[in-house]
Formats: sequence, C-alpha cells, structure tokens
Amino acid sequence: MSGHSKWASIKHSKGKADKQRSKIFSKLSKEISVAAKLGDKDPNMNPRLRSAIQAARSANMPKDNIERAVDKSSANTEANFENLRYEGFGPDKIAVIVEALTDNKNRTASNIRTIFQKNGGNLGTQGSASHNFNQLGIIKIDKKEISDEQIFELAIESGADECISNDNFHEIQCPMSEIYNVKKNLEKTIANFISTEIEWVPLNGVEIAKDRVGNVIEFLESLEDDDDVQNVYSNIDFGNN
Repeated sequence: MSGHSKWASIKHSKGKADKQRSKIFSKLSKEISVAAKLGDKDPNMNPRLRSAIQAARSANMPKDNIERAVDKSSANTEANFENLRYEGFGPDKIAVIVEALTDNKNRTASNIRTIFQKNGGNLGTQGSASHNFNQLGIIKIDKKEISDEQIFELAIESGADECISNDNFHEIQCPMSEIYNVKKNLEKTIANFISTEIEWVPLNGVEIAKDRVGNVIEFLESLEDDDDVQNVYSNIDFGNN
C-alpha cells in the first residue's frame, strides 16, 4: 500500500505547485462537462458531477471556469468523449493502468503507446496488468479538515474499510459499490473533499532500485501530461526511496 500512498502524495503535492495549472484545469473541465452531459446538471443529483466539481475546487479552479464547464455540456453536442482504459508494463516491469477521456481513440492509443515504448515498456491487452490491482472507492480529505484520530473513527463509522493519513491528506478506502454511501455519511461532518474516485490500488508493490526511481516517475508523469489522460496507476513501491 505504501507505493500507492506515496505516489498519491507526490501527485498531490506536485499538483498544488504545478506550473502547468492550465493543463490540470483543462482535464478537470473535461470531466465536469462529460459528467454534466451524461447526467443531471445539478451536482446534488449527479454524484459524478459533484465529485468532479469538488476536485476542481480542491485544485483552486475559479468558480467561473467550473460554471463554464457545466454550460459547455449543453453547447458541445458534437464531441462524444469515451472513457477508455489502457494497460501495460513500464520501465522495470512495473504494472501500469491508464484511464483516458477522449474524443479520438486512435490519437490517444498512439500517444500512450509511444510513451510506453520510449521508456522501454509496452502496452498490453485489457486484463494484462489489472489483475495486479483492486478497484476501490478512494475518498481524499485535506488534513486541515480533521485530525488523524477523528478521521479514523469517522471513517469506520461511515462504513469504510481503511483510513490512511498521508503527509497532506487522509485517504479513506471502501468497496467501490459503497463509495457514495460512505461519502454521504462523511458529508454529515466534513464539508470539503479533495476527491472522490474509483481507483486502482496495487495488491503488491514492486520495489525498484533507488537510482531508477527518477526514471519511473518521469515515465508516469509523461503519461499524466497527455491531454487525454485523466488518471495513471502503477504498482511501484517507493518504500524508503
């Protein structure tokens, strides 16, 4: 689990100070527009939209940008975005899952394949890497919202299986089918959430040599920098690196 949590911490802290804020906003806007297009435009009636808006607020996206993204779901009827999953193995044989939201499958597949190949990895078929992971509901809350002791007790009472406190945030894990029930219980006490998502959590971490960590992080970040990519998961175990 340490690999999953450490990578989540790296992404979280990096995201806050990232110079490419516009790229982050672009991905969040796309998710908001698609969520609003596929369901109700009222976030209270649309869990996916509510989660997308909460993630945007956590990234300090201006309110105007959020409203524009929701409005765009009505205006943009031509572009049909698809949720796609790619699986493969990166450098040092780490298993990788890439989730994309795209209006052009060929472009996305080509870009992701190129990134894998450039880094000595290869794309596989569906199922080739995902058997190394569990799909879980993951709810992230800023540590400023609640103490370690209080969140652990609240998480268990809310029906969660696990609660991990990282450097910047608390991570609550639950079965993916229960995520919105757990979230509803948490909302009675917590007002602000970083994100509420179904994530791929590795069953076992793969340790790599210290001098290879930089290369692997560079590879994972190259995937995340692609405009069509929404999430990247790997089973790298950072351990004490």
